[in-house]
Amino acid sequence: MRRRSFLARSLVLGVSVGRSVVQAEAAAPERDIIDCHTHFYDPSRPQGVPWPAKNSPLYRTVLPKDLRAQKQFQPVTGTVVVEASPWVEDNAWLLDLAKDDPLLVGIVGNLKPGEPEFAAHLARFAANPLYRGIRVSNATLKSLLERNDLADLKRLAERDLALDVNGGPDTPALVAQLAPRLPDLRVVINHVGNVRITKEAPPQEWQAGIRAAARQRNVFCKVSALVEGAASQGNQAPGDLAFYRPYITVVWQAVGDDRVIYGSNWPVSDRAADYYTVQRLAMEYAAEQGNDAVNRFCSLNAKRAYQWIERRDSSTRLPR
Repeated sequence: MRRRSFLARSLVLGVSVGRSVVQAEAAAPERDIIDCHTHFYDPSRPQGVPWPAKNSPLYRTVLPKDLRAQKQFQPVTGTVVVEASPWVEDNAWLLDLAKDDPLLVGIVGNLKPGEPEFAAHLARFAANPLYRGIRVSNATLKSLLERNDLADLKRLAERDLALDVNGGPDTPALVAQLAPRLPDLRVVINHVGNVRITKEAPPQEWQAGIRAAARQRNVFCKVSALVEGAASQGNQAPGDLAFYRPYITVVWQAVGDDRVIYGSNWPVSDRAADYYTVQRLAMEYAAEQGNDAVNRFCSLNAKRAYQWIERRDSSTRLPR
């Protein structure tokens, strides 16, 4: 497929001087915006879903058409979908969903390294070029590191796949242990390590973990789940960038323009803010870093991390 052009001569996003307000330009060029963290699922299936729970407000059918229907600050042109279900066959379900829908440019599956069937499952799903990696919990990663059992993670690297790691604020420090041992494996920290975001200064241990992980050039970090981090313990997530800036700055300065990745964590993010707000906060900060940084953040860094598949989907071009 022909690449959508990236025109460096003008910004899609313009930052007004002295404020963190971002305005969309009337004649902005097209750019790829790949949301690298969404979830799709369908509780109405005969077998149901193992996640989310029936008593959760997230327990509803969530499909690509529902993402398209969200009001967006900038038009999303593709998404890398993360499988939250531990059922092996749900990896196949997502690949089937992606088959005829070009909005889905990559799948991050759910397999558990260290289990006897892992190699066979990985070979099966990785045969599909849309399968771009797997996600593990920080608890799983900690166990693998303690047992020095990294053979299955090495298999990911051999297949040019990525590893997402999700967990609490200790996640970056664990990634810092893993990354130098498997330098050919691209590792993506999810949700800036799920740090709790408050008006206080970012926790020192989390900062140290982010900086240690960022020293490894095979480590990327998703600037995602910001509003969830702010809404923890029943708080209301603020809608102004200033509240989140100290935390994003720690990540951005450590990881750099070439390894930060945009993700929303939608629809989980709905519990704290609407999609427009989630996207606006991230894009406001990116725009302040300059046009090249915006292009990298929106898609180019994700292309390096995931090798997502370019597909055309004109239906994602939404009116502003």
